[in-house]
Amino acid sequence: MTETVGVHPLAGFDKLLHYKVPESLRAQLQVGSLVRIPIVNRFHLGIVAEFSAPKDFPVERCKPLAGLVYPFPALPPDLLRLSHWMSAYYAAGLDAIIEAMLPVAVRKAAALKKEKLLAPAVPPGLPGAPTDDEIAVLTKRAPAQAKVFAFLVSQPRPVAKSLVLDRLNVTAAAINGLINRGWVREQTRRVERIAYDDAHSVGEHVAAQPHKLNSEQQAAVDVLTPLLSTAEPKFGVQLLFGVTGSGKTEVYLRAIQTALAAGGGVAFLVPEVALTPQTVARLRSRLEAIAPGHRCVVWHSHLSEGERLDGWLALATGEARVVVGARSAVFAPVQNLRLIVVDEEHEPAYKQDEVPRYHGRDTAIMRAKMAGAVCLLGSATPSLETWANASSGKYGLLTLTQRIDDRKLPFIDIVDMRVECMQQRGPATLSKRLVEGMRARMARGEQTILFINRRGYSSAMQCRKCGHVEECPHCSVSMTYHRADEMLRCHMCGHQSNAPARCPACAAPDIKWRGTGTQRVEEAVRRVMPNARLERIDSDTMAKKHRFREILGDFRAGKIDILVGTQMIAKGLDFPNVTLVGLVDADLSMHVPDFRANERTFQLLVQVAGRSGRGDRAGEVVVQTFTPEAGAIQFSRHADFTGFAETELKVRREFGYPPARHLLHHLFRGPNPEKLQFFAEQWKNRVAAALGDKVTLAGPAAAPIEKIKDEYRWQLWYFCNAPVTGIVAEIGKLRADFAWPEDMVQVLDVDPVNLC
Repeated sequence: MTETVGVHPLAGFDKLLHYKVPESLRAQLQVGSLVRIPIVNRFHLGIVAEFSAPKDFPVERCKPLAGLVYPFPALPPDLLRLSHWMSAYYAAGLDAIIEAMLPVAVRKAAALKKEKLLAPAVPPGLPGAPTDDEIAVLTKRAPAQAKVFAFLVSQPRPVAKSLVLDRLNVTAAAINGLINRGWVREQTRRVERIAYDDAHSVGEHVAAQPHKLNSEQQAAVDVLTPLLSTAEPKFGVQLLFGVTGSGKTEVYLRAIQTALAAGGGVAFLVPEVALTPQTVARLRSRLEAIAPGHRCVVWHSHLSEGERLDGWLALATGEARVVVGARSAVFAPVQNLRLIVVDEEHEPAYKQDEVPRYHGRDTAIMRAKMAGAVCLLGSATPSLETWANASSGKYGLLTLTQRIDDRKLPFIDIVDMRVECMQQRGPATLSKRLVEGMRARMARGEQTILFINRRGYSSAMQCRKCGHVEECPHCSVSMTYHRADEMLRCHMCGHQSNAPARCPACAAPDIKWRGTGTQRVEEAVRRVMPNARLERIDSDTMAKKHRFREILGDFRAGKIDILVGTQMIAKGLDFPNVTLVGLVDADLSMHVPDFRANERTFQLLVQVAGRSGRGDRAGEVVVQTFTPEAGAIQFSRHADFTGFAETELKVRREFGYPPARHLLHHLFRGPNPEKLQFFAEQWKNRVAAALGDKVTLAGPAAAPIEKIKDEYRWQLWYFCNAPVTGIVAEIGKLRADFAWPEDMVQVLDVDPVNLC
């Protein structure tokens, strides 16, 4: 080892710093180690990047490393390489990326949870153990101590001190007396905080034994098995394209089993934290059946610091080889990574909307490449970017066209709400067809899910006389009306105010709600079905940490007849007794200024429809829409993804939208809209002159949501055919040399998902 090491500091700047290596650290220090380093007069954390120094580097001027946080690398080699790729591709600082890879609890080196264990110092019957006479004397003189000793002798292994105190109702003095006599020994052990350790207790139905594969599932497994079981792992990407209910999860589990049998590790990504308990329960159940002792670590941002630290330590030390979680699980320090599964790869939730703005799916593919692993993407409605790569042969394609046990896809009934409103002589929340369907299911003991992708009671309050709409004073969006507490809330910044009884503009008493939300749907159901057992799931009702799991457990147990919710219940969940799904307002996702609007509408309709008919009984879906003739709705009626993709990709190619070209989004924020516009236009001119025909520019223009939290927003788009990394690097140099005003924030987003 050299006398110095290069360290990436986690101190808000990207510059490699060099330090001397103290003799005491040389044996354990490795590339990827997390170390403490002095910078000026403070200590910071850093990651060891290299064991070298520039030629003629003045070693004598280097400060020594202050310490080593863990006796093993905090970042495995593949994660360290990934951090450099992400920095170049996503235009983010290396320190920000490394901090995203290392949970806060890991960087803080948070204290491990410990507990005291008690056991006889010498087992009975061995030399040195208390004699019967000594025990008789103790029973007479110190009965509490005798009681504790008798209990510990009866236990096959050491017992937690807290358990002894609680169960025997004795004081610590009794235990200390035995320790002082030398009859009892006390030891300390680390207690691991395991997230979702009680997943089975909330009604998760899992099968430990593998299901019998159908021919399509077996064909997919036959392709994956040799890729995962080779002595020398080889990178590859496979798309598992299967209709809802076709058994993709069983294929995932067989692939995981193969990877583990080959000595590898596995990362399993799901789009929503809400889906994690069900996935964990399935994985743990199967792992316990096929390989006793295998552990499954949960990984997402909603865990406590202790749970994150313990899970990270289990993976980093090789105690556990499987991690399941949301997008950040792609950074878990899995040893000998051989398989990454990205379930529902099309989901926008995989895109991070804060620095670093990475996409979990694309980052998973790159990590698999750097680790020599297989990346298995799964979806019933793949993103068009992924579908284009699979269609061109860049990715492998595994197809499941039939539901397991030959179950039929649900029948989809399209209800034209324009006709429904005329028949009901006014705005209609629930169609006659949907109400009849819910009543029939309830009579048969079956269940219904109602989906609407908007929380609250209604999207706005509007005066019928002058047309005034109550808007947020800090954002250019209407306030959402919540009827439960008669409040208006902004879902952008959180501002709230009392709902007015009269129009603030003209004082007319005719200010009413407009649009539909989950609260209004819930109220409508209670009105037409007062005896139904109903629960609502949205971010307003999920304040308690485990409330979501409790409701799903009750729903699975048959204690709930109808479940109303937002996208939290739209995908991934499996309830065999659900035979009816209603989409209350299927048009919501279509009417937004986004070229992906049709794609997201189609995906949402198919995914929600897939929650129906997953048991032995046929399912039905009622889609309420004001635009029944729309292509996304008609293609979804038959779950015709290939037809939809062919039509939509033709439009994308015509207009040059992804995947035809790469897209970069540049957002400018500030308090002065005129100033924003001026500098955005000046910046556009600079880019156009420097990059020429390497990029096509669109804008600058005001963002669809022009103001959020008192900041105005302007945007510029870059379309490019060349490799994105090169374009990002050139834009980065231009940004560094441009004179940005101090009150203006500008954010570059590569491969954006949210265009508002």
